[in-house]
Amino acid sequence: MASSRLSTFSRSGLVFDVTDSGPSGGDPVVLLHGFPTDRTSWRHVEPLLHAAGLRTYAPDQRGYSTGARPSGRAAYRLEELTADVVALIDATSHEKVHLVGHDWGGGIAWLVAGNHPERVASLTVLSTPHPAAMRRALTSSDQGVRSWYMAAFQLPVLPEQVVARGFGRLLRGSGLPAGDVERYAARLASPGALAGPIGWYRGLPLSQVSAHRVGVPTTYVWGSRDFALGRRAAELTREHVTGPYEFVELAAGHWLPEKRPEECAAAIRARVASV
Repeated sequence: MASSRLSTFSRSGLVFDVTDSGPSGGDPVVLLHGFPTDRTSWRHVEPLLHAAGLRTYAPDQRGYSTGARPSGRAAYRLEELTADVVALIDATSHEKVHLVGHDWGGGIAWLVAGNHPERVASLTVLSTPHPAAMRRALTSSDQGVRSWYMAAFQLPVLPEQVVARGFGRLLRGSGLPAGDVERYAARLASPGALAGPIGWYRGLPLSQVSAHRVGVPTTYVWGSRDFALGRRAAELTREHVTGPYEFVELAAGHWLPEKRPEECAAAIRARVASV
């Protein structure tokens, strides 16, 4: 059982920053942030988990940690992103962790649970449908229209410049609170800082990770007002989970950790307690 605190972990020459907090002997919960946020997206969720006796590990992921910003599309393939999470689990010295992800972090959490179930005690995903459900919804609903930016991000250089110029306006318009926008902008609102996060989208066409069905106990929390992720993919997700499953629908938008931390923490606590 891990006891010493992590501030960083390493993989393939990259150094990732981690916030390791909560009771030292608590069950381990890994929290994966999305785009374009960082590990502080969990700042309101973490204390609620700590109060329940859980220990949390929240990394700044590839492209976000200052010591882990490789260049090139291939560096952001799903294979690399999932391997980073396994390396973090190794660094915690736990055989298994309770895995939680939001937005892109949720997409990676689905893949880790499906490809490395021996390392995942339970899974809680916020907002993001199972990747296979997402693919199905792209051709059977309005999800393709909602996801137009994923194609636009394949362009070189220009997306970083456009997003950097409108960073605050875009995020405030999406419903993210002003304080969170300012905090994320302090780190990411420049073309250079955004190259890594946007690289996650550019790495998709090069990726070959299989989106297996998930057999670990799973909770999926989705906001019915999510601007990016629609109902069709949310409902299809059930078909890609073979283990115990709970679907929690909230009358909420996309930014669940920042705006609905109590409901997020309750879902995580319930899932951890079920195992």
